[in-house]
Amino acid sequence: MNVFETHSDEETIELGRRIAETLPRRAVVLLIGNLGAGKTTLAKGIISGLGAAEPDEVSSPTFTLIHEYGPASSGARVYHIDLYRLDRAEQVATLGLDEIFDRDAVVLIEWGERFPQLLPAERVEIRLETVGAEDRRIEVTGRGVSTNSAALE
Repeated sequence: MNVFETHSDEETIELGRRIAETLPRRAVVLLIGNLGAGKTTLAKGIISGLGAAEPDEVSSPTFTLIHEYGPASSGARVYHIDLYRLDRAEQVATLGLDEIFDRDAVVLIEWGERFPQLLPAERVEIRLETVGAEDRRIEVTGRGVSTNSAALE
């Protein structure tokens, strides 16, 4: 487990870029935290770090549920999913997540912890917590996925 603190959106985006460097080409990443904890801001950095889109091109998929980014010429394909508006596992099942998990892509899921039974056991979990107006505590844990934690130091 690695724990970090960021003190601005820019620092959170930069941490996301560093996390992106540690991810395997194919991974499921849960972004866990309350509303306003910085999940989408961190996703901007991860997506940017993977070369799939620039941070200002990334937005929360709260209403569309899934945004797809990349692949750019050398970037990865990234699926950014937000399950906040869904209440039941049956609703989530209609999104075709199993098919997405089988693709050569990084899958970022906000609010995925609400449906653990539908997610692969091998995943990275990133917990974000607000500790001040701009300050965030970010904890990165890999479950069955090899991440290069030295790159995060």
